[in-house]
Amino acid sequence: MSEQPSFPIPGTARGDETTGRYIVTFRDDSVREGLDLLSDQAGIRGLANAADFPESALDLGQISAAGGAVFPTLGVAVVSLEEGAFSSIMTSAGEDSAILAIEPERTFYAIGDGLSLDYLRGYRDAVNNLYEKATTTEVEGINKQGCFADDIESTWGLKATKVMNSVLTGKGMKVAVLDTGMDLLHPDFVGRSIVSKSFVPGEDVQDENGHGTHCIGTACGFKDLNGRRYGIAYESTIYVGKVLSNAGSGASAWILAAMEWAIVNGCQVISMSLGNETPTPSTAYETVGRRALENGCLIVAAAGNNGPTGKVGQPANSPSIMAVAAVDQCLQVATFSATSGGSLGAKVNIAAPGVEVYSSVPVNQGRYDAFNGTSMATPHVAGLAALYAQWTGKRGSQLWQLLTSRAMALPLPNARVGSGLLQAP
Repeated sequence: MSEQPSFPIPGTARGDETTGRYIVTFRDDSVREGLDLLSDQAGIRGLANAADFPESALDLGQISAAGGAVFPTLGVAVVSLEEGAFSSIMTSAGEDSAILAIEPERTFYAIGDGLSLDYLRGYRDAVNNLYEKATTTEVEGINKQGCFADDIESTWGLKATKVMNSVLTGKGMKVAVLDTGMDLLHPDFVGRSIVSKSFVPGEDVQDENGHGTHCIGTACGFKDLNGRRYGIAYESTIYVGKVLSNAGSGASAWILAAMEWAIVNGCQVISMSLGNETPTPSTAYETVGRRALENGCLIVAAAGNNGPTGKVGQPANSPSIMAVAAVDQCLQVATFSATSGGSLGAKVNIAAPGVEVYSSVPVNQGRYDAFNGTSMATPHVAGLAALYAQWTGKRGSQLWQLLTSRAMALPLPNARVGSGLLQAP
């Protein structure tokens, strides 16, 4: 049976679903001029400004009342525009304009395929049974077929990425996971340094979905109640940004607000296991990705679960956002993992474990579970990036280059796995 991407949410990552608002991207150092242009040409003024809120954590409830919001560190705004105002601004735009681009605000999703949780758990149990039969002569988590497997010491992914050989812990690093939130009452995270904020109007940070808690567990967790290690940067500070609702979807404004918050607060890594299937890169996300790198923050995002014929979607198809593919226990590319597209930057950059990944989930969902997806590969890279940042002091673009240079080449197409399987320092 082939692996399927999994977690308990409805639907799949979709593309080209819009909210009716627009994202305005300003040219470098031109936010003030861009806002003046919006005021002059469209009568848009008095936007909610993230800089006016404590720690730049904008209250998303202010967007409707103010007609939009501006994120000055990112250099973008989200606004409501009537057709006439849109035409007027576009007429004024040009090479000398403070406005670089205007594009529809799209909806993003925790990337999944909508399979029922009962089915997925049954699939997991079947796979585990097969591996138990095949691993009668395991040595350090590698079975006689040369594949990795979970054991009492750790998950297979931590063995494959050599995390278990590393003495680094992520101490002093800040890792932001922008997802469906986190189970803040999960006993495995008692005593951890956690900063949390919901950017989803009407919902608190508490994760009623499970996807966010699972991703946080891989990137920043430690061990389960039996001592099996499943997390990487276990002494890092966790920044929980809830940008997807409990149903698993979210607007760009929510994601951008959390990115502004994470960057302003000095996070070295942002992990985003979310996306859609829009193959054309977003000017806004590419510009934000570049500005994040300039501010010493690396953004990693899931390549997508739309299979070998599907291309990397937004936001991972931005040249300045690291797109993460998934491999299985035998270091073969996962069948669901997206492939590189033809647009500039729309390529897979690196790979990580993404099949049968065991991690934390909300206590009321069983405390632990194993999921599949490029969503599960992404936090592996985020946690490893935190270890490299701790070890070398490198940030932003230098950290990106270090990660790709330290990846283990795989005998697989670059279009599917990029530089290869990331290895721990």
